[in-house]
Amino acid sequence: MATMPTTSLWRELVGFGLAISFSPLHIGLLLLLLLGPQPLRRGGWFVLAWLLTSIAAMALLLGVGHGLLLTMEKGTDQRTGLDLLAAGGLLALGLNGLLASRRGAAPPGWTRRLDGFCAMPLPLLLGLSTALQVSSPDDLFLYTRTAASLLEAGLDQPLEVVSAAVFCLITASLLALPLAGLAVVGQERLLPVLQAGKVWLFLNAELLVAVISLGLATYLGWQGIEGLRMG
Repeated sequence: MATMPTTSLWRELVGFGLAISFSPLHIGLLLLLLLGPQPLRRGGWFVLAWLLTSIAAMALLLGVGHGLLLTMEKGTDQRTGLDLLAAGGLLALGLNGLLASRRGAAPPGWTRRLDGFCAMPLPLLLGLSTALQVSSPDDLFLYTRTAASLLEAGLDQPLEVVSAAVFCLITASLLALPLAGLAVVGQERLLPVLQAGKVWLFLNAELLVAVISLGLATYLGWQGIEGLRMG
């Protein structure tokens, strides 16, 4: 009989997926693409590249986990170490974001480079986007932690594949929303919303990243401490 995903597992899949999905740099790039020429084509390829990267990352992590027969139950050395390492990394990211958000109301420096990125040929832009996605330490922690949760759940293969696929879709959700809105409403009517969204994102990106990172660090730190107690 198939082992159904638990409520706690779905909670982690949704929470970690949304945290990965909130990438200010990628959302900012997408908004600029949607404000430019051929928005649906360029934006669609951009979101598809993100989704395929998530799928490839999860397939690799789950394949390695099964191939090495890793034990990822709470209390094991691998799971506890991963939780504490992820918590430490996210805590550092969150504190850095808080400090950056208090330096002033100006947008962070990386926003000034986005116009140059958008001017790149689309294949080069997609390659750069993919490289940035897989090189982000906090996202890598969350992908790895999600794979660990799926391994711990001991799901039948079809359920594991479906659960991982749902997670990957969630990681692309915040990118897919403006693209879907543009497809339904049209660029001209959505233009003021896209412009306002870009300005708001650039002004609040550091603070939002800090809040999300500190929340995840608290959760994963608590999971790691519980693992130490069980071990």
